[in-house]
Amino acid sequence: MNTVIVYMNDHHDVDLKGIAWNAMGKYGFSPEFPHSVIREVNAMDARLSQKSLMDVRDMRSLLWSSIDNNDSLDLDQIEYCERRPDDEILVWIAIADVDRYVRRQLQTDLHAAHNGTSVYTGIETFPMLPDRLSKGISSLLPGQDRMAIVIEYTVLPDGSTRHGEPYRALVTNRAKLIYEEVGDWLEGTRGVPQTVRDIPGLDDQIRLQHEVTVRLQGYRREQGALVLNTVEAQPVVKGGVVRDLVIQRQNQARCLIEEFMVAANGTLVDYLGRAGVPMIQRVVRVPKNWDGIVVTAARYHQSLPRNPDAKALSKFLIRQKKADPERFPDLSLTIVKLLGAGEYMMLAPGSEPFGHFSLAVTDYTHATAPNRRYVDIINQRLLKSVLDREPCPYTVDELVSLSTWLTGREKASKKVERFMRKAVAAVLLHDRIGEHFAALVTGASEKGTYVRLISPPAEGRVLSGEGNLLVGQKITVRLVRADPYSGFIDFACIGREASRTGPRAFSGHTVVPRRHTP
Repeated sequence: MNTVIVYMNDHHDVDLKGIAWNAMGKYGFSPEFPHSVIREVNAMDARLSQKSLMDVRDMRSLLWSSIDNNDSLDLDQIEYCERRPDDEILVWIAIADVDRYVRRQLQTDLHAAHNGTSVYTGIETFPMLPDRLSKGISSLLPGQDRMAIVIEYTVLPDGSTRHGEPYRALVTNRAKLIYEEVGDWLEGTRGVPQTVRDIPGLDDQIRLQHEVTVRLQGYRREQGALVLNTVEAQPVVKGGVVRDLVIQRQNQARCLIEEFMVAANGTLVDYLGRAGVPMIQRVVRVPKNWDGIVVTAARYHQSLPRNPDAKALSKFLIRQKKADPERFPDLSLTIVKLLGAGEYMMLAPGSEPFGHFSLAVTDYTHATAPNRRYVDIINQRLLKSVLDREPCPYTVDELVSLSTWLTGREKASKKVERFMRKAVAAVLLHDRIGEHFAALVTGASEKGTYVRLISPPAEGRVLSGEGNLLVGQKITVRLVRADPYSGFIDFACIGREASRTGPRAFSGHTVVPRRHTP
């Protein structure tokens, strides 16, 4: 384990990687691969035999590409699309064939099932699978011939989709593109990325993919898909030192991948459903606290129906994002909490699906990131059993148990990631005790009052002066404590401003933020 140590003015050093490892253990993860897993993975044969290529479509000639983070090497999917008659667009999504290597009951499989997911702390990534797999032989890296499961569907002019059939294929990724570069280009704030310019035809291909995205996004918005934008600050680490916190912006490139994967997952659910195979679905049921959502909207002088209505909620969120983009992430966080967390559920053949309220889709699962999520490997195995006309590899009871376990693993991973964001923020703020900051209230209830600083985007609790604060209110706070090991950042409210665009206007004295060195 390499160490990220931050040196602070009081001469105490903070080992953030050590904190991350402790957090993994605290929430029930195994942060290190056992020797048995490493030996097993090192012995895996990556070569493609002629026998393994039987009944496999050769699709290497297509102009496949991927879009991901700059430093990501665990590439799960690549995309390609073609315009067809009647203004239809055929889309292919190739998913890494991880089950080819991670067979059931291998030590690698058992370890992956235990952790359930890769965990991204910003300081260190704890992959679900060893690097030789997730960043190597099972990754859809550029220039490498790879076995994949291809899911195809057709996007119609109105943005609806016509499901196709999944199948095995041999593919080659032609270009690994970066979210920020592609997003800025599609949004018109920078030129064509160098990688796109260097490959003939890729410019037109990505523009066609963007056209598909606009169609899909428009259709789902009409169905009531929610526009949410929560803030999750990520640390910037240079030379082993945390330099800053940055907010990852949702841009057109990220929207492209999200829309393509939602449609692909829906196609897989349709296929498994028609095959009469039990599966694991990803669901967000009817909101657990719709009354709370109605009350929240009323604070913004907006009226929502008494019964859950995704379309009405979507329209409210779109209006608020346009009217007050600064506070929208905090409104999004409030709505996310009131909606309730997503979960995995076993869907028996012939049963009515629960659906995903936030995405405004009925048929949804997780199947497009098998290098990073274990549930995707399960669904890949279920699909292969249909393609190979073999018995279902899981019983209904096993799928029920796995759904419960993996829901818990996902929640635990979010706790680790949230704790580490607080630990990193505490390191950055440790030497600024007593300084004043502008902040927005992100939570106010009997459980406590919480704020997010405007800069750096750190979150913490208000321990004094918190009376009558409302979510979305802009205030001034003084930093009173920053403890990286507990993840505690505490503030005192020393001033509040009347809000013209927030949930309710109120009076109070205004304090101009200032730097103060104790």
